[in-house]
Amino acid sequence: MTDYAQLYEKLYTIRSFETLLLDKFSSGIFPGTTHTSLGHEANAVGVLSHVQENDVVVSNHRCHGHFLAYGGDPTALYAELMGKPGGICGGVGGSQHLQWRNFYSNGIQGGTLAMAAGMAFAEKRAGRNAIVFDFMGDGTLGEGIVYECLNMISLWSLPILIVLENNHIAQTTPTEKAVAGSMTKRFEAFGIPTTHLDTHDVTEILPVAGELTRLIRRESRPQALAIETSRLGTHSKGDDTRDPTEVELLWTFRDPVEFVGLFLTDQERAAIQFRILDQIQSAFDTALAMEGRSA
Repeated sequence: MTDYAQLYEKLYTIRSFETLLLDKFSSGIFPGTTHTSLGHEANAVGVLSHVQENDVVVSNHRCHGHFLAYGGDPTALYAELMGKPGGICGGVGGSQHLQWRNFYSNGIQGGTLAMAAGMAFAEKRAGRNAIVFDFMGDGTLGEGIVYECLNMISLWSLPILIVLENNHIAQTTPTEKAVAGSMTKRFEAFGIPTTHLDTHDVTEILPVAGELTRLIRRESRPQALAIETSRLGTHSKGDDTRDPTEVELLWTFRDPVEFVGLFLTDQERAAIQFRILDQIQSAFDTALAMEGRSA
């Protein structure tokens, strides 16, 4: 039986973290830049609910949601984004370059698949039956290294679940102006079986990702999951060239958090929101109170 309350709590945690981050960014607390995962919450929760102890997660510049769904601490993440020594990477990794346990992120698009391939190769040689989850965006398909890696991943039958989050826009470039042909056939051309979903429903992603991870563990070979999703927020802090009406429609019809909330009563939803908002605010306040800022 689907536990909608538990799923809503996970989705709302990511949403609250990112929303507060954007609200506070203009105050100057956070150095550098940031890219939130608003709208991608269902992908993170639906896929990473299947992570086991030795598995590896490789994320990209839009990594906060993946990190929190992996089980990362919001206080340590806020501290990292503030450049505090108490952050995940001592405050020197910032928003894009995180490493905690078996979670890694990098802002170099395309390079993340190379990281994932190398880690999967190592895990396969070690015989730990661990798998690697790699998240990439549609804009990453323009990087040549992706295709070199897909060749090796398939040729060496590496245990990777490649998750393509196609939000239909790479920074400010619509997908139709940058990507020719079929995205799923790119993976299939290298012999990597590919499952396609067009959804913002975490309960649809959850079982599909579960079956794919079981296949990878059992057969030790790659799978790809292409999810058509929606970027509800801006590219980074405030840059969005899309028609406001288009964005408003996405918030109305493609919001994964609101969708799951429909399966809860008003009282259930309010109770979770009150508790999570308090936790996220506390995480922010605790991080802000930490001493120092890394050079």
